[in-house]
Amino acid sequence: MAIAKAERLMNLALCLLGTRRPLSKRELRESIEAYVEASGRDRGAASGRDRGAASGSEKGAAAASDDSFNRMFERDKDDLRELGLVIETVESLDGEVGYLARRDSNRLPPITLDAEEAAALGLAAKVWQQARLAGAASGALQKLRAAGLPEDVDPYEAHGALEPRIPVHETAFEPLMLACRDRRPVVFDYRKANAAQPGTRHVEPWALECWRGHWYLAGFDRDRGAERVFRLSRITGRVRSRGSGFTAPVPDVVTVRETVASWAGESADRSARIRLRADAGYPLRAKATAVRELGNGWDELDIPYGHGLDAWLVEFGPDVVVLEPAELRADVLDRLRAVAGG
Repeated sequence: MAIAKAERLMNLALCLLGTRRPLSKRELRESIEAYVEASGRDRGAASGRDRGAASGSEKGAAAASDDSFNRMFERDKDDLRELGLVIETVESLDGEVGYLARRDSNRLPPITLDAEEAAALGLAAKVWQQARLAGAASGALQKLRAAGLPEDVDPYEAHGALEPRIPVHETAFEPLMLACRDRRPVVFDYRKANAAQPGTRHVEPWALECWRGHWYLAGFDRDRGAERVFRLSRITGRVRSRGSGFTAPVPDVVTVRETVASWAGESADRSARIRLRADAGYPLRAKATAVRELGNGWDELDIPYGHGLDAWLVEFGPDVVVLEPAELRADVLDRLRAVAGG
C-alpha cells in the first residue's frame, strides 16, 4: 500500500509539473492509472451492493466512485504540498477549477560551494566508506559535482593524510537510523551489563551517535518513563517498529556523547583504586591517572570515578578487583551477584 501511494503521488506530481495549463480533476482522474483503477474498483463494489435495484445501481456506483476519488485526490494534493510542492489552484472563465505546479515555483536555487565546504562534504562522504550508506554518500557527492561543485576542488586533497571511518557492524544501526528519521517508536531486546538475560525495551528513538568506536541510541524509554541511552552492541535480535507516534517531546539538543561520557566516569571529580590483571583491561589503562605494578600478574590503577563506572567495571569480569571506595566495590559486587544468579 505504501509503494502504491508513493507511485500515485509521483504520477500526480509529474502531471502537475508537466502541464502548461491547469488540469481539472476530471483530466487528472483520466490521466493517472491509479485513479482509473480505483474508480473501476469502486464502481464494481457499489454495483454489487445494489444488485436488488438494477435501475439505480449505475448511478449509485458512479456517485460512490466520485466521492472516493475526491477524497483520495484531496489527500494526495495535501500530501504533495506538505512535501514542499507548490500547487496552484486556478479557476477558468467558465468556473472550472484546475491545478498545476509551475516549474519556476518548484525549482531549487543554484548550489554554490567554496573550497572549504566542498572539502567538508568530501570528508563526510568518505566517513561512510565502509558503512551501508557508502553508496548514498558517493551518489550525493556526484550530484553535487553535477550541480556546480568546482571541478578544480578535490574534497580529499587538503586532508589526504586522514582516513576518517565510522564502523557500523551492528545490525540494529539501519532500522534505528530510519526510526529516528521517521519518528517511529521501536521495540528491541537489550542486555544490560549486569544482566544474564536480555529484557524487552519500548523506546521512542531520538538520535544515534558514535563515541569511542561504539554506537549509542538516545531516546525515551516508555517502560521507565525517562530518557535513556542504549549501546547498540547490546541489542539482541531484531529491531521492530511500532506504528504509534511519540508520546514524549523530543528535546532540541540530544547529548548522547555527554551522557555516555558521564556514565563512563569521564566527567568524574573523584578517583577509584582498582587492581587489574596484567595485560588486560586496556580501556581502563587508557583512563588511568596512575599505574603501579604489584607483581604476581597484577597492577594497581587510579581511575576517574563517576556515575555508571560500576557497570563498566563489571564487563571486565575476573580481571578487575575494586579496592576503594567501598561504595563502588559494593555496587560492583551486587552486579556480579545479579549476573551469577541469572
